[in-house]
Amino acid sequence: MLGAIAGDIIGSVRENLRIKRKDFELFPKICFYTDDTVLTVAVADAILNGKSYGKTIKEYARRHPLRGYGPRFMMWMLSPGDKPYNSFGNGSAMRVSPVAYAYNSQEDVLRHAKESAERTHNHPEGIKGAQAVSLAVFLARTGSDKDQIRKKISDMFNYDLTRSVDDIRPDYRIDITCPGSVPEAIIAFLDSTDFEDAVRNAVSLGGDADTQAAIAGSIAEAYYKGIPSSILNKAWSKIPKSFRDVIISFSVKYGLPKLPDLSTEQTE
Repeated sequence: MLGAIAGDIIGSVRENLRIKRKDFELFPKICFYTDDTVLTVAVADAILNGKSYGKTIKEYARRHPLRGYGPRFMMWMLSPGDKPYNSFGNGSAMRVSPVAYAYNSQEDVLRHAKESAERTHNHPEGIKGAQAVSLAVFLARTGSDKDQIRKKISDMFNYDLTRSVDDIRPDYRIDITCPGSVPEAIIAFLDSTDFEDAVRNAVSLGGDADTQAAIAGSIAEAYYKGIPSSILNKAWSKIPKSFRDVIISFSVKYGLPKLPDLSTEQTE
């Protein structure tokens, strides 16, 4: 979960810039958390407290309204009801990682990924993207190697994971759909040597940098069994205390590693 948040913050200032290199500063002063972080924490809160995914996502979005939401999500956020809008954008995939830590069977992970997605993204491809990411995180945290993860995700979701980051990077353009961005983000993880490398790979595609780095980061955190302290501490200091409180409670309940003990003030 924190891997998604760190990836989001690192990618936040590079979205739409078509950066095609890996030698960039991880945390420039102007980096910030976006909707990826807000909604990841919302999903964690919903699971932690047994609340509705849809209502909790909407509550969080309304409390943090200027974080880069797409126009259709904004319309849904401001609407009085919670009817989904048949999206297959990658918003369903960017927020799903807490599901992979809260449930201990593939079946439960896939079911809750679907439930968290379809509150907004009820198009089959929107659900598929969330399930693919959640399953990749689950497989990574439960000991599968990269070849096993690649084969399982490819077989179940028909994603082409045979490509490399170097194959994708030259001609890749920003694509905010699940089918056009989720496989590439998973490949950014599969091609990595450590957590930082996974996030750098994702940003270097030159696409939807914050979301793809959030997805790659969420899988990398699980696979590499954590996040380097220098990255974790910086990301932790960039999010509000209210988010940190939810993450701490979630981590304690579901047995995640101990989190930083920081006295930083919240950012807003």
